[in-house]
Amino acid sequence: MKLWKFIGSRLLQGIVVLIGLSIVIFLIARVMPGDPARIALGPLASDNQVEEYRKLMGFDKPITVQYWVWLNHAIRGDLGISLFTHRPVAEDIIQFFPATLELCFFSILFEGLGGIILGVIAGRFADKWIDNVVRIIAYIGVVTPPFVFAIIFMLIFGYWLHLLPTLGQLSAGITAPPRITGMIIFDSLISGNFGAAKDGLLHILLPALSLALGGMSQDARITRSGVVDNMNKDYVGALRSCGVPNNRIMFKYLLKPSLIPTVSMMGLSFAYTFANAFLVETIFGWPGISRYGMNAILNKDLNSIVGVVMVLGVIFILVNLLVDIIVAYLDPRIRLKTQ
Repeated sequence: MKLWKFIGSRLLQGIVVLIGLSIVIFLIARVMPGDPARIALGPLASDNQVEEYRKLMGFDKPITVQYWVWLNHAIRGDLGISLFTHRPVAEDIIQFFPATLELCFFSILFEGLGGIILGVIAGRFADKWIDNVVRIIAYIGVVTPPFVFAIIFMLIFGYWLHLLPTLGQLSAGITAPPRITGMIIFDSLISGNFGAAKDGLLHILLPALSLALGGMSQDARITRSGVVDNMNKDYVGALRSCGVPNNRIMFKYLLKPSLIPTVSMMGLSFAYTFANAFLVETIFGWPGISRYGMNAILNKDLNSIVGVVMVLGVIFILVNLLVDIIVAYLDPRIRLKTQ
């Protein structure tokens, strides 16, 4: 029962955070330099046309009135009209969000598998040569931005070796699956189009790995630290004294408590990936919401900026809630407190 109260409390806190976030981003979007009406209509539009468009979009009203009108519409799912695409922002988000969600899903999958495996190996052989190699690789991954990996991967695997595609979600000539979830690979699998699923997987490998390597390196370091720290605990010594094999100790008794900090980091990393994916999406021509949000900022598309930031805020809140539930499962002490 306490677990449900905990979830309800966190959701209520999330709503308050979203309202505060909407106020802040709304104010920031309105004080950005440049006239959004002029940017939307272009330099050839007359002053009268710009003024009429400004009134049409409500930009001539006080900012408090603008926010109240926006909030009332947003509650009903209406995020306004994009000044850049001239379509409802909600429709744009529905169109572009699944591509980024699919990209981030594979990114966090690669990050989790690679980071945990490398961290466990480094912790199992702490202070040995393999541990030193993993730590060096992890340091390089942490300090290198994702777009650098994207450019390197594109040059090596795309242009030199010609092993993997570098642009878009599907190759020319491949029939796209019917839109079910909006995610190419999953829609292809659901519709039985395995050729498109394979091609989509090849397209997503490079951008997903580019986004994953930084978090993978951080997860490897955190997992290694957790394994090394827990290996010195009394209960591990007691298990060894009872003759329990090291592999059984590692994977049955040691791994779960060692993964708690890693899971927390992975949750934050998954949320941050949405916000940090715009350069990788631009490099690989990926039609995602992060790229859409960057174009909105460059064009001072006020409604799109606020809409994208609010979507990212919802993702942060839901991911943090999910991480808390997973951590409660991994750590019985936390689980008992919430029951």
